[in-house]
Amino acid sequence: MTVDDLCDAPLTEVARRLRRRAVSPVELVDAYLARIVKAHRLRAFISVTGETAKRQARAAERQLHRGETGPLLGVPMALKDLLATRGVRTTAGSRILARWVPRQDATAVSRLRQAGAVMLGKLNLHEFAYGVSTSNPFFGIARNPWDPTRIPGGSSGGSAIAVVAGLCAGSLGTDTGGSIRIPAALCGCVGLKPTYGSVPVTGVLALGPSLDHVGPISRSVADARLLLEVIAGRRVRPASVKGMVIGVPDGFFGQQVEPGVARLVAATVSGLRADGARLRRVRLPAMVWSVAVQLVTLRAEAAAVHARWFPARSADYGVETRARLQLGHLVSGADYLLAQRLRQRLRDELRSVFEEVDVLAVPAVPLVAPRVGQPQVRWRNRQEPVDAALVRFTAPFNLTGAPALSVPCGLSQGLPVGIQLVGRWNDEATILAAGQAVEDRVGRLGRPFE
Repeated sequence: MTVDDLCDAPLTEVARRLRRRAVSPVELVDAYLARIVKAHRLRAFISVTGETAKRQARAAERQLHRGETGPLLGVPMALKDLLATRGVRTTAGSRILARWVPRQDATAVSRLRQAGAVMLGKLNLHEFAYGVSTSNPFFGIARNPWDPTRIPGGSSGGSAIAVVAGLCAGSLGTDTGGSIRIPAALCGCVGLKPTYGSVPVTGVLALGPSLDHVGPISRSVADARLLLEVIAGRRVRPASVKGMVIGVPDGFFGQQVEPGVARLVAATVSGLRADGARLRRVRLPAMVWSVAVQLVTLRAEAAAVHARWFPARSADYGVETRARLQLGHLVSGADYLLAQRLRQRLRDELRSVFEEVDVLAVPAVPLVAPRVGQPQVRWRNRQEPVDAALVRFTAPFNLTGAPALSVPCGLSQGLPVGIQLVGRWNDEATILAAGQAVEDRVGRLGRPFE
């Protein structure tokens, strides 16, 4: 395997070869930096920290030579530009913070550094993470590596692009309504939203504080497991799919789904049964409220977070984010409190279902990647805004805080499809086991970008 080939390998394989000193961290960083230049049109990066990465790689090489170890020692990674990085600008994809250089790392970043990771730079995102296309008005429209005329999803779009195009070994994203799982599904990689609160958000620019999560975007399920262990600071015990009860919800999660997406998800669920899992139909009737509850909760919380700049600096926001913040100022206290009562009903309903099943299996998103600038998706008897369609199946698990994993399960119309596996709170091990079974059966989708 050449160094360039290794740029497409799973992070766990990269780490293994580095430990065996089969490859130099310096060679690896140089190869990734060359790829980043070649893939510039995808607009994955906001800041590339090439010289710093080379310096860190040389230090890692000396450590490896001395026999030192670390789970990510010498592994080149990149970060969504919403996580504070000491001495490196953190823009949040915005004009307002375009020159902000933090004095401290976010906790998750600090844990990556302690594990030995080398940082290649900061990745593109939807402005202030408030959207799902990563069509950034200040740092460029991010492009899906499978088809540059299509969006990568967001808001962690750059993180998914960088992983799929082989521009880093792994990345971190954030997820407030689906912002890890949506780009993972649309770009064809693995995205994990851990249990709410299990990974510290200290040093991460907030969007909706009661909804925000930090998690890995990676090439493989094993990569996601390793990165979760590092940033959560705990081991994730092995689990098996044999005997696992997979819940397949009726109703909400089966409506307005592209036929190709529905077929692949159904086939993947059947594959889990063939691997020894048991399937059970379940009902989640309160989920129909999740879209409205998410909208009210996020609009109110985002308006509160941005009160320091908005409306005083409204002209410095992009048109889309400005409009969303204006709508947030229209949410009343009564609306917010009602939304939180309904949110508790969603949690209670989910908790009840998890007394019967171990994992829920649903589509990550109901459609393949829309085209850049596409405003609506047309269903058989209605139209739906693209951003609403993309968060419809992911937002319920931000509201409830349950862990959720998107894993590629094939291609429809030549574009990736993701299955979403949802588990009990603090039981990432079970959804990772189910995700590994999916990956073993489907395989990784590979790197489309040339």
